Amino acid sequence: MKSAVPRALRNARRIFPRASSTRSSSLSSSPRLGNNRLSGTTTLTSQHRNFSATTGLRDIDEDKDRKWSTPLAKQLAAAIELTGPIPLASFMRMCLTSDIGGYYTGAIEKDRDQFGLKGDFVTSPEISQVFGELIGVWFLTEWLAQGRQSRGVELVEVGPGRGTLMDDVLRTIQSFPAMANSIDVIYMVEASPELRMAQKNLLCGEDAPMTESKVGYHSVCKYNALPIVWTETIKSIPIAPHKMPFIVAHEFFDALPIHAFELVSVPASKSEAPSSTDNSSPSSKTTTPTLQWREMLVSPTPPGSTHESLKTPATQSRETPPPDFQLTRATSSTRHSLYLPESSPRFRALKSTVGPGALLEVCPDASLYASDFAARIGGSPQHPKPKPSGAALILDYGPGDGTIPTNSLRGIRKHRRVSPFAEPGLTDLSVDVDFAGIAESATRASEGVEVHGPVAQGDFLELMGIRERAEVLAKRAGEEKGRAVEKAWRRLVDRGPGGMGKVYQALAILPENGGRRRPVGFGGDVVQ
Repeated sequence: MKSAVPRALRNARRIFPRASSTRSSSLSSSPRLGNNRLSGTTTLTSQHRNFSATTGLRDIDEDKDRKWSTPLAKQLAAAIELTGPIPLASFMRMCLTSDIGGYYTGAIEKDRDQFGLKGDFVTSPEISQVFGELIGVWFLTEWLAQGRQSRGVELVEVGPGRGTLMDDVLRTIQSFPAMANSIDVIYMVEASPELRMAQKNLLCGEDAPMTESKVGYHSVCKYNALPIVWTETIKSIPIAPHKMPFIVAHEFFDALPIHAFELVSVPASKSEAPSSTDNSSPSSKTTTPTLQWREMLVSPTPPGSTHESLKTPATQSRETPPPDFQLTRATSSTRHSLYLPESSPRFRALKSTVGPGALLEVCPDASLYASDFAARIGGSPQHPKPKPSGAALILDYGPGDGTIPTNSLRGIRKHRRVSPFAEPGLTDLSVDVDFAGIAESATRASEGVEVHGPVAQGDFLELMGIRERAEVLAKRAGEEKGRAVEKAWRRLVDRGPGGMGKVYQALAILPENGGRRRPVGFGGDVVQ
């Protein structure tokens, strides 16, 4: 994921300008999902330990001299000493957005950069400018298809990273003055002060001032002198019935915190003690065997643990310190295990289709964001909209066949797979995105939207004309740079095992039109 996880979680084949640049410096580095993502996923069932109210908590004196790998690890351990093991979602939220050593919001390394060859991962906009250009063209085609609104257009990006994607989108839209002049404002949802400044420097200039208000931070874009507003959460962006929002979320959903569960069989007449976590449920007795969900929790590893004793998988680098934490399984129901697995028919069906041992990952925040996107585009009971308009494009990695993600938590550090429980705050965490869940949440939130996809990124980009655009760039760039341009675009559409064109997916949320029009990139044509 890129940044911009909100603090509340505590982030057309035309000739384009700038024909010769290429981002070859990142071509040898790894995409965010890491190498061998599908074959090297952390297996929850092989690494968790059971937890009960009377075991698993350590005596405080036993660990008073323990050296934790990061300040955040020490803070997490202290909190767990008081509360007991915590939900995986809480662990992820702290690791990514904590003020003290959080991966995106509390950097503890000088001049830290999570992106590119010198960082931990590389994203599609950093690989090739054509990626962002085609996103800009996609928004153009939707603007054309929806009547060429002359004003009231909003561009919104969640998880803007360095700002590279938005820069390419805006530069591309400048080639189409009618749409460029229809844009009222640009919103960037970003929680990291460091990344917010990097985005401002790229989109506005290093000398451009930035002011603060109750809504967020403000500056003026170098393109058309458009106002840019940075907010820490999308809820800070006002919803207006006559606005046409174009929203992009690229590698954003994969870093939203998940809850993980395992389905267990509870014997008849078993007395159930409540979990010691603050999410516990009352004690209960069962008179017949039942299937119940148990939440996966995070607790510290035993003092003196090594990679060998913890059986760190061979797919994860052992060059990091041993993991500070491990997964445990609650022995009784928690508040989350009673509610979240029942929140969708897809989840409820696992009891009958899989049975004991079924695994489940649920991301409540993904549902909230998908619902917000849908309400802005199609309206909702709370925010009525006389005529749905706008579009949202989500590009991320995860199953494109409706499968519910399981065992997908991964850690990435310096372009290598590492334990997600090692060096909290220094390790990037991400999970597979439940695209079917996003679609379900969006259509449930608004009757004025419909969802298209997901389709594989390789298919989407080729339908958008990536080959033709790259060929134009390569001819203008010269022989050596031309080879780099070709290597870059082919990497984005690679459909081999673990290839970005295969594992990354694209999903679109559009105004409901009864299926009469499919968007470009999803089997539709440009509507003039």
